[in-house]
Amino acid sequence: MSVRLSPLRRAILLLLVIVLTTSGCARIKGVFKDEDENEGVPVEELYDKGQGQMRNGNWSGATVTYRRLLAQYPYGPYTEQALMETAFAQFKMGDNEEAISTIDRFLRTYPTHKNTPYMYYLRGLVNSNRDTVFLQRVWKLDASRRDLATPNQAFSDFNTLLERYPSSRYADDARQRMVALRNMFARHEIETALYYLRRDAWIAAAERATYLLETYPQSEFQNDAVAVLVAAYTELGNETLAADARRVLEQNEPGHPYLAGDWPNYPWNVRKLNPFAGERSAIENDARD
Repeated sequence: MSVRLSPLRRAILLLLVIVLTTSGCARIKGVFKDEDENEGVPVEELYDKGQGQMRNGNWSGATVTYRRLLAQYPYGPYTEQALMETAFAQFKMGDNEEAISTIDRFLRTYPTHKNTPYMYYLRGLVNSNRDTVFLQRVWKLDASRRDLATPNQAFSDFNTLLERYPSSRYADDARQRMVALRNMFARHEIETALYYLRRDAWIAAAERATYLLETYPQSEFQNDAVAVLVAAYTELGNETLAADARRVLEQNEPGHPYLAGDWPNYPWNVRKLNPFAGERSAIENDARD
């Protein structure tokens, strides 16, 4: 037996079906729609939004905003500034590979831009920190013992800045950073020389110390390199060269611990068993062990 509905009830039922169907389609459409709140926003508003996120330290949000700006407005003054801001935000996030890519894109696209010196400076900063990882920060691992490829690239970036833009506002800081990097490279050489010295590889130790003195003169570790020469030549039985090196050391740093028999101060082997102890260098003459 069929149920008959009055015209009024049929109209109400039909209206409910239409409403529910429309609502359901809207929900389904919302699920599959790739919504981007930045899409279609004017370039000025996008840039201002990114600036606000930068001021609040929202580096990730700023990067997303600037990417949308670059995609929608690939030309114009806002594009140039957005590229620079994106590179800086990526640097602050530690996204160093992306930061280098963005910087290189800017330098290729705008080689004569007024902010090109800044981009070389930023590139140097990124490469200076490129291999800095969490464990190095927590346990204070010595950067001079790590791969020096990216620090060398940072040195090259700062050097390019100084050669091309010697009067840039970033030049003085770049010089100071180059000095610090140069001392890092010199420390790498002295650590290697001490490694050979500890293993009685006297010739290799002397060669490494000589390389340090020739390549990084006036570095923080030049007197340590001379001390290595004294020790190596003494063990090799070359009294003339050992005496010459000792005389230089006494003249340049009469208080060097090697002259008192307290250097190199190799770390205690048991220390290596403690993963939380951090790294200790043989050139650090202290009593922590």
